[in-house]
Amino acid sequence: MKKFFFSALAFCFVLSASAQKFYTKDAKINFDATSATSPEKIAAVNPKGTLVIDLATGKMEAAVLVKGFHFEQALMEEHFNENYMESNKFAKATFAGDIADVKAINLTKDGDYTAVVKGKLAMHGVAKDVETKGFFTVKGGKITAAKASFKAPLADYKIAIPSVVRDKIAKDAKIDITGTLQSLK
Repeated sequence: MKKFFFSALAFCFVLSASAQKFYTKDAKINFDATSATSPEKIAAVNPKGTLVIDLATGKMEAAVLVKGFHFEQALMEEHFNENYMESNKFAKATFAGDIADVKAINLTKDGDYTAVVKGKLAMHGVAKDVETKGFFTVKGGKITAAKASFKAPLADYKIAIPSVVRDKIAKDAKIDITGTLQSLK
C-alpha cells in the first residue's frame, strides 16, 4: 500500500510539474526598423516563432528562423536576409531568460498579469542582455497568452547599415513577440 501511495504521489507531482509548462509554435514576431524619416515602412513579421514558458522555474525561451520574416516588398526582404541579418550564416534569433518575478503570475485567478522578463537576446551571432515587461493572460489555470517587446540597437548586434540608407533605417529595431499558449503535456 505504501508503494502505491508513493507512486501515486510521484505521478501527481509529475503531472503538476508539466502543467506549469506552456508553449506555442505559432508565436508572432514583429520586427520594425522604420525610422522617423523613412519614406516607407521597414517592418516584417514571422508567424512561426516558438515560445516555451516554465512557470515552476520562471524559465522562458523563444526562437525564430530569420528567413521566416516577410516584408511587404520582396527586395526589402532580400536585403534583410542577405545584407543585414546574413540569414544563411545566422539562421536563428533566440531569447533565453527568466520571468524575474514569476510569482506575480497567479494561475489560480483568471486575469492579466505583468512581470519582468530578463535574459539574452541573440541575433546575427551576438547575444546581449535585455530586460522588459512581459504581459501574460491567465484563463482556467493556464497561461493562454504572452506578449513582450524589446528594443534592439542594431549596432550592438553588429548589423551594419550603409550610409546611403542610414536615415531610412532606425538605429533601434523594435521586436514584439505575441503568442497564444497551451499546456505542455
